[in-house]
Amino acid sequence: MSTKSLIDEILKGLKMVGGVVSSAVITRDGLLVSSDTSPEVDAETFAAMSASMMGSAETAITEVKGGTAGRVIVESENSKMIALGAGPKVLLVVLTTRETQLGLILLKLNDAARKISSIVS
Repeated sequence: MSTKSLIDEILKGLKMVGGVVSSAVITRDGLLVSSDTSPEVDAETFAAMSASMMGSAETAITEVKGGTAGRVIVESENSKMIALGAGPKVLLVVLTTRETQLGLILLKLNDAARKISSIVS
């Protein structure tokens, strides 16, 4: 299987977790590697802005000597967005419903991020 096919399978698996609406693997500089999003979502813009958000959070936490940013969670009135590193080269970003409980999602995301990291390394 190709790298993209392996990543696509991981993203499809995340969609099976209750509450996951969209997901993407992106480079740290904002290029789309793979996505599982609805047609209304501009995946390229989603990728670019998610990478920018994660980069800003990493810079901010480093500036205050807070250690390394593990993930960024944004809560809006309709959804939650979670971005986390999947190795040194890529990020995993997921959009969930507002009601989604984070416990199971975070466990599944950490597992998916480890798998993605091993694929792209």
